[in-house]
Amino acid sequence: MNRARLGLAVAALALASPALARDRLGVWNDWGAFRDAGVPRCYAIAMASAQPGQSRTTQPYITVANWPRRGVHGEVHARLSRPAARAAPVAITIGRARFALIAAGIDAWSADRQSDAAIIAALRNGSDMVITVRGDDGRTVRDSYRLSGAASALDAANLGCASR
Repeated sequence: MNRARLGLAVAALALASPALARDRLGVWNDWGAFRDAGVPRCYAIAMASAQPGQSRTTQPYITVANWPRRGVHGEVHARLSRPAARAAPVAITIGRARFALIAAGIDAWSADRQSDAAIIAALRNGSDMVITVRGDDGRTVRDSYRLSGAASALDAANLGCASR
């Protein structure tokens, strides 16, 4: 991911949360890591690859976040390119592994901490990831990601909030 695309991802994330100063912890290929010192929160983030002919209502991205004051470590969140149909299952596929997320409109999260940990382990070792769900318009949402740099960004996000 080039720095301009990563900047768009950060801008997309900023729309979903209050405006706070963000410290860039680093950028590795398609992934970046950031810290919101005031929260505190640290996260690894990547934007989905462009899909020719695919309509989007938002820029899709995935984050893995740490919220030290809340006792949350490694929370997986996906912003979908289009809203999911109500109660539609969301699937993350990384290599041969498949994981379920729970969607609420345009956002999706894993069901529990064990699922977060399994997804993170797969992110560290995979090369590509695809998130699919039936959209609220009946068409399939398919957001694709390259995982080059994910492990480094995840490590940086962990270290960025380790002492907070």
